[in-house]
Amino acid sequence: MASYKEPSFKDRAALSADAKQRALEKLKAKPPVDPAVVAARTAAREAKEEAEAKKREEKKAALEQARLDKLAKAAAAEQAIKDAEQAAIQAEIDKKAARDARYAARKSRK
Repeated sequence: MASYKEPSFKDRAALSADAKQRALEKLKAKPPVDPAVVAARTAAREAKEEAEAKKREEKKAALEQARLDKLAKAAAAEQAIKDAEQAAIQAEIDKKAARDARYAARKSRK
Protein backbone atom coordinates (compact mmCIF):
# COMPACT_ATOMS: atom_id res chain seq x y z
CA MET A 1 0.00 0.00 0.00
CA ALA A 2 1.34 3.40 -0.96
CA SER A 3 1.81 5.93 1.79
CA TYR A 4 0.22 9.39 1.80
CA LYS A 5 2.38 12.10 0.28
CA GLU A 6 1.81 15.72 1.37
CA PRO A 7 1.19 17.85 -1.76
CA SER A 8 3.77 20.54 -2.25
CA PHE A 9 3.04 24.24 -2.77
CA LYS A 10 3.60 23.86 -6.53
CA ASP A 11 1.09 21.00 -6.66
CA ARG A 12 -1.52 23.00 -4.74
CA ALA A 13 -0.94 26.10 -6.91
CA ALA A 14 -1.27 24.03 -10.09
CA LEU A 15 -4.52 22.45 -8.86
CA SER A 16 -5.88 25.89 -7.96
CA ALA A 17 -4.93 27.35 -11.37
CA ASP A 18 -6.52 24.37 -13.10
CA ALA A 19 -9.76 24.76 -11.08
CA LYS A 20 -9.87 28.47 -11.91
CA GLN A 21 -9.36 27.74 -15.60
CA ARG A 22 -12.15 25.16 -15.61
CA ALA A 23 -14.53 27.57 -13.84
CA LEU A 24 -13.68 30.30 -16.37
CA GLU A 25 -14.30 27.95 -19.29
CA LYS A 26 -17.61 26.87 -17.77
CA LEU A 27 -18.64 30.50 -17.36
CA LYS A 28 -17.67 31.35 -20.95
CA ALA A 29 -19.63 28.35 -22.26
CA LYS A 30 -22.80 29.69 -20.66
CA PRO A 31 -25.18 31.13 -23.28
CA PRO A 32 -25.78 34.91 -23.14
CA VAL A 33 -28.97 36.13 -21.51
CA ASP A 34 -31.71 37.10 -23.94
CA PRO A 35 -32.74 40.79 -23.53
CA ALA A 36 -36.40 39.83 -23.96
CA VAL A 37 -36.13 37.45 -21.00
CA VAL A 38 -34.45 40.16 -18.92
CA ALA A 39 -37.20 42.63 -19.84
CA ALA A 40 -39.91 40.11 -18.96
CA ARG A 41 -38.30 39.38 -15.58
CA THR A 42 -37.96 43.10 -14.85
CA ALA A 43 -41.59 43.74 -15.76
CA ALA A 44 -42.74 40.83 -13.60
CA ARG A 45 -40.66 42.06 -10.65
CA GLU A 46 -42.03 45.61 -11.01
CA ALA A 47 -45.60 44.31 -11.20
CA LYS A 48 -45.03 42.24 -8.07
CA GLU A 49 -43.57 45.24 -6.23
CA GLU A 50 -46.54 47.41 -7.27
CA ALA A 51 -48.98 44.75 -6.06
CA GLU A 52 -47.17 44.50 -2.74
CA ALA A 53 -47.15 48.29 -2.36
CA LYS A 54 -50.88 48.41 -3.11
CA LYS A 55 -51.51 45.65 -0.58
CA ARG A 56 -49.51 47.54 2.06
CA GLU A 57 -51.49 50.72 1.38
CA GLU A 58 -54.81 48.85 1.61
CA LYS A 59 -53.75 47.28 4.90
CA LYS A 60 -52.66 50.66 6.23
CA ALA A 61 -56.00 52.19 5.18
CA ALA A 62 -57.91 49.34 6.82
CA LEU A 63 -55.99 49.80 10.08
CA GLU A 64 -56.66 53.54 10.00
CA GLN A 65 -60.36 52.93 9.35
CA ALA A 66 -60.51 50.45 12.24
CA ARG A 67 -58.86 53.01 14.50
CA LEU A 68 -61.35 55.69 13.44
CA ASP A 69 -64.27 53.28 13.96
CA LYS A 70 -62.97 52.47 17.44
CA LEU A 71 -62.71 56.18 18.28
CA ALA A 72 -66.24 56.80 16.97
CA LYS A 73 -67.58 53.88 19.00
CA ALA A 74 -65.87 55.20 22.13
CA ALA A 75 -67.31 58.67 21.52
CA ALA A 76 -70.79 57.21 21.03
CA ALA A 77 -70.48 55.22 24.27
CA GLU A 78 -69.32 58.32 26.11
CA GLN A 79 -72.28 60.29 24.69
CA ALA A 80 -74.67 57.51 25.74
CA ILE A 81 -73.28 57.68 29.29
CA LYS A 82 -73.74 61.45 29.35
CA ASP A 83 -77.30 61.09 28.02
CA ALA A 84 -78.09 58.48 30.70
CA GLU A 85 -76.71 60.76 33.42
CA GLN A 86 -78.74 63.67 32.04
CA ALA A 87 -81.89 61.51 31.94
CA ALA A 88 -81.32 60.45 35.56
CA ILE A 89 -80.91 64.08 36.63
CA GLN A 90 -84.07 65.04 34.71
CA ALA A 91 -85.98 62.17 36.36
CA GLU A 92 -84.92 63.43 39.79
CA ILE A 93 -86.05 66.96 38.85
CA ASP A 94 -89.41 65.60 37.64
CA LYS A 95 -89.86 63.59 40.87
CA LYS A 96 -89.11 66.66 42.96
CA ALA A 97 -91.53 68.77 40.93
CA ALA A 98 -94.29 66.14 41.35
CA ARG A 99 -93.59 65.92 45.08
CA ASP A 100 -93.67 69.71 45.41
CA ALA A 101 -96.97 69.81 43.48
CA ARG A 102 -98.51 67.22 45.83
CA TYR A 103 -97.27 69.17 48.84
CA ALA A 104 -98.70 72.44 47.45
CA ALA A 105 -102.05 70.71 46.73
CA ARG A 106 -102.21 69.43 50.33
CA LYS A 107 -101.41 72.90 51.63
CA SER A 108 -104.11 74.51 49.49
CA ARG A 109 -106.78 72.08 50.76
CA LYS A 110 -106.31 73.16 54.37
